[in-house]
Amino acid sequence: MEANRLVEARPLGLVLLGGAIGTAGREGLHLLLPAEGGIPWSVFLVNIVGAALLGALLAHLAAVEPETPRRREVWLFVGTGILGGFTTYSALATDTVLLAGSRLGLAMTYAVASVVLGVLAAGIGFRVGRLSADRRADRRADPARGGRA
Repeated sequence: MEANRLVEARPLGLVLLGGAIGTAGREGLHLLLPAEGGIPWSVFLVNIVGAALLGALLAHLAAVEPETPRRREVWLFVGTGILGGFTTYSALATDTVLLAGSRLGLAMTYAVASVVLGVLAAGIGFRVGRLSADRRADRRADPARGGRA
């Protein structure tokens, strides 16, 4: 195999491995939290938590590291792979359709709450990630805290 093809395969491998980890985590949570009263709580939870973690990862990577091959690999493995596999729009859509067959109001509430809370969680995660990165940068710059001047 040519060296260039091997380099091109690496990003795909990172997404593949991360996706397997994230999807396994989602399925594990689904097994621990079966739908109660027709409400798929595990899908709701993974989408909200995943959105918050994606926001935090995005903010952290943007704040602490310039665009580099390493940063791209972290994003592909953790963001696209693990968290992309963990969260699931298709399950949200399918669960909403299934709920709508018997409980239209609940289905619409579930879908809207998932999207609105997901956006809020992503924003909160982004803010927390940014604060964490800012604190880390302050510690590195402050000689009194063991950082460099």
